[in-house]
Amino acid sequence: MSVKIRLARYGTKKKPYYRIVVASSDAPRDGRFLEFVGTYDPLKKPAAVTLKHDRVKEWIENGARPTATVRSILEKEGFFSKTVNA
Repeated sequence: MSVKIRLARYGTKKKPYYRIVVASSDAPRDGRFLEFVGTYDPLKKPAAVTLKHDRVKEWIENGARPTATVRSILEKEGFFSKTVNA
């Protein structure tokens, strides 16, 4: 069982709102998750992102792998540029 950092979709039809969650790779997209670590709202210009940086860093250090979409969100937020030198 591997652990992923991924998006869980919320909101209504044609108005998506996402939570960034840490979940087992076996769990359904909007199902059970281990921890809520942020939000992503693509409808705002620019897209609104909130993160619990310390929790995301800890999960990645413990082996959680972000999906491609979450990785690009984290890169845009400058997350990996901070942790590479730290």
